[in-house]
Amino acid sequence: MSKLVTIYGGSGFVGRYIARRMAKAGWRVRVAVRRPNEAIFVRTYGAVGQVEPVLCNIRDDASVRRAMQGADAVVNCVGTFDKGGKNNFQAVQVEGAGRIARIATQEAVGNLVQISSIGAESAAASDYSRTKAAGEAAVLAAFPAAVILRPSVIFGSEDGFFNRFAAMTRMGPVLPVVGASTRFQPVFVDDVAQAAVLGATGEAAPGIYELGGPEVASFRDLMKQMLNVVQRNRLIVNIPFALASVIAAGFDALTVLTGGLVTNKVLTRDQVKSLRSDNVVADGAKTFADLGITPVTMDSMLPEYLWRYRSSGQYAAIKNSARNLRKV
Repeated sequence: MSKLVTIYGGSGFVGRYIARRMAKAGWRVRVAVRRPNEAIFVRTYGAVGQVEPVLCNIRDDASVRRAMQGADAVVNCVGTFDKGGKNNFQAVQVEGAGRIARIATQEAVGNLVQISSIGAESAAASDYSRTKAAGEAAVLAAFPAAVILRPSVIFGSEDGFFNRFAAMTRMGPVLPVVGASTRFQPVFVDDVAQAAVLGATGEAAPGIYELGGPEVASFRDLMKQMLNVVQRNRLIVNIPFALASVIAAGFDALTVLTGGLVTNKVLTRDQVKSLRSDNVVADGAKTFADLGITPVTMDSMLPEYLWRYRSSGQYAAIKNSARNLRKV
């Protein structure tokens, strides 16, 4: 019988790419999610019955254990940007990650991969990064041979980064950003998935790997690159951190005042803190090179999915070509 991997959060942005790669490699894949009925699409990644979504709440030991029983490898992709509520930073990124690692040891799982993020430091300014670091510590305490992956901002057709700002270009002539000088090292989602598969199959040595693409660029330059792809002219305006903090505080307050009925999806104070620090691979860190992976460039991938934000959509190339035709 083929080996089994349980992927917590396997229907999410990164998880679905890992699930697809594991299925292609011949593994049985169990996708552990809160809403299995919304993850039915993962079944198409393999043969009938090869990839199955199952119900799991990573805040509950019994639920995590049921999803893991019989697994040869485990990958944890679950993360959150929500500071409040039941599925908050502490519950998901610290306790949830530690719970999965502890039960993986108890269940004698062979390999464990934890998806973290660049900037995961105990002394980080943002709660998000501090809890990512605490989650890593909890994983390593329970499962010392784990592979921990720290990607920079991840891009791909379902991403929440380039898609978000490309959509904003439809709203007016100005594109506001916070931290225009902050540097990022964007990484393609399937490259991260490939690294995760190496960890799950035991082909990657235990340890922490920082994953960044071949290009380092400021937030402003990334937006210029995106604007070039979507063929729109917009004025990029940097919002000072002090003003951004005030704006974010207002959106955070709205969430509190509505009892969580309105979730802050625009800008949080914690995100403003994160944007004060560069998000690039640290000197001396293990990287893609240590995994034998050559990451793809943004130029080769962004046009593949950002074309829909052009004013003429998929017909932009034809329209531009038509302009060059001679009038008869």
